[in-house]
Amino acid sequence: MNAFPGRPRVSLIIPAYNEETYLPRLLDTVDAARARYAAGAEGVEVIVADNDSSDRTAEVARRRGCRVARVEKRVIGAARNGGAAVARGEILAFVDADFRIHPDTFGAIERALASPEAVGGATGATMERMSPGIAGIYAVLMILVWTTRMDTGVVFCRKEDFETVGGYDEDMLYAEDVRFLLKLRRLGKRRRQGLVRATAAKAIASARKFDSHGDWHYFTLIARSFWWYFFSPEKIDRFAREYWYHPPR
Repeated sequence: MNAFPGRPRVSLIIPAYNEETYLPRLLDTVDAARARYAAGAEGVEVIVADNDSSDRTAEVARRRGCRVARVEKRVIGAARNGGAAVARGEILAFVDADFRIHPDTFGAIERALASPEAVGGATGATMERMSPGIAGIYAVLMILVWTTRMDTGVVFCRKEDFETVGGYDEDMLYAEDVRFLLKLRRLGKRRRQGLVRATAAKAIASARKFDSHGDWHYFTLIARSFWWYFFSPEKIDRFAREYWYHPPR
């Protein structure tokens, strides 16, 4: 299966900023998924891209047997790229530190990329809790997913294709994952390949943003973002830094 004996088949990259609370529960699910993987636990290396944390994120990661890549540039795309830069696997997979993954994640990724028609994709995700507000925005986002084939959860591709498209955009404070999948999709189109959704192994997404800002806040966030995009773009960057980069944790 692996063309490079002694090397991992999959590199799972976890960008993390001050995630000492959430990281252990993700790693518990990663351990379970590695144990179920047909290539064995040694077929997966886990890399925590520590994005200049001020807490015990790196210590927690090392204690759990992860490789730690220190990335000082406080941009999520830089963290993802920093982890990818030290990865040894033929397949790269990315998941946020507040997610939990399905036990069959690595098998599902392997099966998806075994198809010559797949350039990459994602597992998709469910929410750890539901409410009318969360269900409403989830339904809206699923329409976009079905239309574009671009999903969330654990995002994956072959390492060579990651390098071909130039990885994640380090100038973007948000939506870098969307831009990355768009680049993969364009690459695949030239080869008659496409993005795939490995939804048999959906991840579980944290609801902490909803816990902090309210279950309906995404609807007002989308409306404000459209307004700012056309009439006050500087407010988007200011908001992004407050919302994603400087939360109280």
